[in-house]
Amino acid sequence: MSQNEVGPILNGLPTNLPDIDPSETAEWLESLDGVIDAGGRNRARYVMLKLLERARERHIGVPSLTGTDYVNTIPAAKEPAFPGDETLERGIRRLLRWNAAIMVHRAQRPGVGVGGHIASYASSATLYEVGMNHFFRGKDHPGGGDQIYFQGHASPGMYARAFLEGRLDEDDMDGFRQEHSHYVDGKLRALPSYPHPHQMPNFWEFPTVSMGLGPINAIWQAQFNRYLHNRGIKDTSQQHVWAFLGDGEMDEVESRGALQLAANEELDNLTFVVNCNLQRLDGPVRGNGKIVQELEAFFRGAGWNVIKLVWGRGWDPLLANDTDGALVNLMNSTTDGDFQTFKANDGAYVRKFFFERDPRTAAMVKDWSDDEIWRLTRGGHDFAKVYSAYKAATEFTGAPTVILAHTIKGYFLGKHFAGRNATHQMKKLALDDLKGFRDRVDVPVTDAQLEENPYQPPYIHPGQDDPRIQYLQERRRELGGYLPERRADRKFISLPGDKAYESSKKGSGNQQVATTMAFVRLLKDLMRDKSFAPRVVPIIPDEARTFGMDAFFPTIKIYNPHGQNYTPVDNELFLSYRESKSGQIIHTGINEAGSVASFTAAGSSYATHGEPMVPIYVFYSMFGFQRTADAIWAAADQLARGFLIGATAGRTTLTGEGLQHMDGHSPILASTNTAVVSYDPAYGYEIAHIMRDGLRRMYGEDPENVIYYLTVYNEPIVQPAEPEGIEVEGILRGMYLVKPGSMEGVGEDARRAQILASGVGLPWAIEAQELLKDDYGVVADVWSVTSWGELRREGLELDSKLFHDPNGDFEATWVEQKLKDAPGPIVAVSDYMRAVPDQIRQWVPGDYTTLGADGFGFSDTRAAARRYFNIDGPSVAVAVLQRLAANGEVPAEWAAEAAAKYKLDDVTAGASGNAGGDA
Repeated sequence: MSQNEVGPILNGLPTNLPDIDPSETAEWLESLDGVIDAGGRNRARYVMLKLLERARERHIGVPSLTGTDYVNTIPAAKEPAFPGDETLERGIRRLLRWNAAIMVHRAQRPGVGVGGHIASYASSATLYEVGMNHFFRGKDHPGGGDQIYFQGHASPGMYARAFLEGRLDEDDMDGFRQEHSHYVDGKLRALPSYPHPHQMPNFWEFPTVSMGLGPINAIWQAQFNRYLHNRGIKDTSQQHVWAFLGDGEMDEVESRGALQLAANEELDNLTFVVNCNLQRLDGPVRGNGKIVQELEAFFRGAGWNVIKLVWGRGWDPLLANDTDGALVNLMNSTTDGDFQTFKANDGAYVRKFFFERDPRTAAMVKDWSDDEIWRLTRGGHDFAKVYSAYKAATEFTGAPTVILAHTIKGYFLGKHFAGRNATHQMKKLALDDLKGFRDRVDVPVTDAQLEENPYQPPYIHPGQDDPRIQYLQERRRELGGYLPERRADRKFISLPGDKAYESSKKGSGNQQVATTMAFVRLLKDLMRDKSFAPRVVPIIPDEARTFGMDAFFPTIKIYNPHGQNYTPVDNELFLSYRESKSGQIIHTGINEAGSVASFTAAGSSYATHGEPMVPIYVFYSMFGFQRTADAIWAAADQLARGFLIGATAGRTTLTGEGLQHMDGHSPILASTNTAVVSYDPAYGYEIAHIMRDGLRRMYGEDPENVIYYLTVYNEPIVQPAEPEGIEVEGILRGMYLVKPGSMEGVGEDARRAQILASGVGLPWAIEAQELLKDDYGVVADVWSVTSWGELRREGLELDSKLFHDPNGDFEATWVEQKLKDAPGPIVAVSDYMRAVPDQIRQWVPGDYTTLGADGFGFSDTRAAARRYFNIDGPSVAVAVLQRLAANGEVPAEWAAEAAAKYKLDDVTAGASGNAGGDA
């Protein structure tokens, strides 16, 4: 393909080029007018589309209608004056470039070698510094401060700035990526690799290095800011969300998937800054294309305001003299792969392979030296151009803005780094690179210092009296304080009292109620507390009616910043769909990723806004951890708090829906997240105690950074009243004796067993208890295991203590305490795969057998599915008999006889559970 052919490049509309033949142009326009007048608009549209089609066939550079030329969106003539001190700011950037690179370089010293990334910050230093000195507002700003999503791989630059500000010192910098091993004078001094609030809770606010989560979280953070404002909880009108992203990162589905929401809700409090250095981690983002043009079309199509920041000021006179559009045509048609190669070479190469592609552009620079050509910069490295773009973004109203900033990866680091494919993996500089870099940033480091120990060049801090540092400090004071910074727990909320939980403890009488509905009824009771209710943020991904939450529609309403400007089709119904600008429910549509992003924003509001909010995200359990586990992990890293409710849980309660709806493993996935406290309650009163304790732990006097995950079911059962003297400690710690076996009628020498069950499996355990006694005289105790995960967590903690102190006097685990004297074998069952009850195996004293729903799910009845997986009541009873027989306590043939009697191999004979309700 020749350089003049289009390929995959999205060329721009040549609307700003001079008309070289006005008469011919007029004739074409008159012809179009004639087609419209004679054939009408549809005919004219058809002809135009056919012309576009033929133009593409003839390799004419026809643009996307959402594209513009590969030049700056803001013309030079419309740029505002730069208000800062150019000399001092350039000096600050050079100090930052040096210290950021040297921190990573020193982390590669012998004996450490922990890596790091140099090139990303090198390409974006100007983008950050213009913001830090002129736009980004800290938490002490009267307007409340901005939220900044720093690009993960640029973290060295943020540490370097904190070093100049006096927030970090050399010992901290030398602890980069050594969070448990770098001690100085007996004190741990360390920095995490990337923005990790969990690891550095007074510094970082948002975890961003799981690429793609930063963009979607930033969108929902901006939405949540408006939500707080529109609900009257906090004035966020002066707060802005900035997200710094990479062009390679924009390939992530999450990076682009929520763009429409930001436009639909007119989130002009949001700005994306995409660092378009044209490189992914291994090579070009679009070697044969143009990522800036592609992203422009995509964002414009999604309704965003797009500002392209392509060229620095040195290009302005060339573009001004480009009377026939030759230079713009070159810019439009040159691929990103070539632009990357240009900056990996020199001015002579750029002259030959760029300007000399067209004799007209070659003539423009014929009197220029190669060095002058080389000094032509890209827009993201020109502080005046960056200032102009940021100012335009903050002044734009009615839509979010994306700034597409053209940069060079590894900029300023030298020819071995700039624009190279391997730049992302380069973590240290050779001696010659160090000397060249030192000269470019003009820092006072001698050759002798570098030669003495090339692995540990000095950090440079000129002292707080230096004009550069004084300027830097003054700018941050005026803008409201240092960034990044995180502050937590500045306000506490009133929690509901005993009365809110009374109804749940009474049970459902004769009415059959699934635990999903039991949870919803409890939530209604909690929402009756007028001081607590406004703090609740219900989040639902388009399944409110399935969960029975449509009752909230007419009362607290669905949040919509535009209100409800239509008459809903169910307007006359009591539970009509109601939207409101001040609505409380965040209804995300069919969007689990957006729901978790919303949960994260609400769950960390206590820190970002000083306003504790209680997000309660209710979802199909299969579509929670299975689909969005990475986002939930990021929420945990962000120290979010709140409730995740996995509704319609289990592998056999939603069997009519089939495989992809049948959750047999979410408690296992939840167990991989250290911050998640996972419960699988069976009854409404258990839910009440768990919710109350969760509120206490997350929002009480000594709040913890945890997330509660409750699995609830859609199978109706009679909810029992809370038994007298219930062991609340057992409910919260993970298990309690819910139904002791009765010795009445069987004699004191009856065989004994223990059955452990959770969630919807508890009724099957009780069924097995009855079968065993009635048919075989075996007395079983039934235990409700509310949390296999918390029991395991306690066991692991004890094991760790014993490892470090084998002779220590530690209390036994709750499992051991409860089961040490319990007679007979122990059989565990749940509606999940066996790995769930297997979590506690090593702490169970005695003979332990687990049953579970392993394998793929399918569509069938509940009873058939339970019989197929052999987890129903009769199956549990047979498992108990098998273990008793193995231990020589009952005849060996009993188990086989029972299996035949209960027809365990006949799927159609299953009868456990309730066929009622929507399965």
